[in-house]
Amino acid sequence: MLNDFMAADYVEGYQYELVDGKLYVSPQPDLPQDRVDSWIHRKVQRYADDNLRVINYVTGRARVFVPDRPGVTNPEPDLAAYHDFPLDLPAEQVQWQDVSPVLVVEILSPEDPDKDLVRNVELYFQVPSIREYWLFDTRAEGADRPTLRVHRRWGGRWRVIDVAFGETYATKLLPGFELVVDPRR
Repeated sequence: MLNDFMAADYVEGYQYELVDGKLYVSPQPDLPQDRVDSWIHRKVQRYADDNLRVINYVTGRARVFVPDRPGVTNPEPDLAAYHDFPLDLPAEQVQWQDVSPVLVVEILSPEDPDKDLVRNVELYFQVPSIREYWLFDTRAEGADRPTLRVHRRWGGRWRVIDVAFGETYATKLLPGFELVVDPRR
């Protein structure tokens, strides 16, 4: 199943994920959501560049393999950040199944909000390495004024923290990192 998924030809403009062995198709983000995605990617990448002992790899093309599901499950977050990505190995020796992020970020899809608000909340919690799941929501006031919902691992559950547009979010996961929720900054 996974090999067929990896080798298949897909239509551009869509994202393809396996969830419990079934193909899940969603549209790529529209430009407003892409601007938020680009902004948060720059912020996390800059932090990683200066703090390689905390985050040593950031990508917008990860596949996160979720263990103990009825079938292959590998959602593709808009951003994934890794603490111990094996950069010392040749690229050909590393597979997504062998690595797991500490932080995943999604820009809420207005076409299918339950994917990010419900499905991914459950899936990302099942990946032990993921300490936080950030979800940017542009539905209320648009992409220029998103809100942030943080799911922070807290024992056996997520602790949810809502951060309004313009407010600052800081986390022990990324020491010294402060994010003002404003893509214009």
